[in-house]
Amino acid sequence: MTTNSTKKGDLLLSVSDLNVRFPTADGIVHAVRGVSYDLHRGETIGIVGESGSGKSVTSLAIMGLLPASAKIEGSVNFDGTELLGQSDKMMSNIRGKRIAMVFQDPMTSLDPVYSVGYQITESLRQHDKKLSAKAADARAVELLEVVGIPNAKDRASAYPHEFSGGMRQRVVIAIAMANEPDVIIADEPTTALDVTVQAQVLEVLHTAQAETGAATVLITHDLGVVAGFADRVLVMYAGRPVELGSAEDIYYTPRMPYAVGLLGSLPRLDSSTRERLVPIPGNPPSMVNAPPGCPFAPRCPMRIEICDEVEPELLKVDGANHFAACHRSDEVGRDGFEARDVFDVDATGDAELPAELAGATEHADHGSTDAEAARKEDES
Repeated sequence: MTTNSTKKGDLLLSVSDLNVRFPTADGIVHAVRGVSYDLHRGETIGIVGESGSGKSVTSLAIMGLLPASAKIEGSVNFDGTELLGQSDKMMSNIRGKRIAMVFQDPMTSLDPVYSVGYQITESLRQHDKKLSAKAADARAVELLEVVGIPNAKDRASAYPHEFSGGMRQRVVIAIAMANEPDVIIADEPTTALDVTVQAQVLEVLHTAQAETGAATVLITHDLGVVAGFADRVLVMYAGRPVELGSAEDIYYTPRMPYAVGLLGSLPRLDSSTRERLVPIPGNPPSMVNAPPGCPFAPRCPMRIEICDEVEPELLKVDGANHFAACHRSDEVGRDGFEARDVFDVDATGDAELPAELAGATEHADHGSTDAEAARKEDES
């Protein structure tokens, strides 16, 4: 299923029913399951979710950077060209030139034995064989200035270990924007940075997008990071999309309990009371031999019997471009519904079920118990 958006420009990247599996000693890991989205020129989409939700694997599949053992199905159409199945030589002409990636850890992305200036010029000359060394050096200094590196001409000869974490991330962004790509994929670009530096790095990404006109895919586990930056937000859980919509849809009218929980776990500066944050209980499921039903069901206080049996499809819930995968999306989307209506918090900080939903969940618990009893009786 392809879920379209109100486009800012021409369609540039179309990911359709992308599936990625990895064979392991314990079984097949279904890392990505049915991911679909469209990206238009100049648009920013934020992909959010907990660790292990499939965010980075999706982008590595697009870039053709997954190991040969990965089993990939679906379609990744970039500007009219199907990328899946292409040779590494062909992908090398696209990577860094038309699709650039900002990796999560700049210290491991940068080569410690070469200066940052050399690494920028290397990217430039790799894709423009006619570019002279002098012109490449000048362009490298210019790029360092654009991303906010002070004394850029002198700092171009410095090595990665001579930069702070935030400055290294700026250098990686400079490399990504060097060839004015059509798409910039930023994979957790603010991880391990303090809040002030996070804001600066996001501003640099915004500058890179403005300078190059690129569409941007911003991957993060923190919904707060994409607030005010993304045009649309794709929420992933257990390898698949569970909600997709405009930033306004996701932040103001989320329709899937997991998205509600992510928002409720964020501290708010506009809160007038000293309430506890609302945690999501439990842990994400293993994607080896995942049980049937909704993968979020074991952690969801709104679970009903069908949630344990049938995995919900990603369906349109309201408006033209808002989609959610939840059997109770209509109830989640009612006016005034907040995280505390789903993940209530007791005095100890543990999440517990609110009374108004107890009946539905008790029904689910009874159904699950009856099913378990029947299964044990069959086995005996």
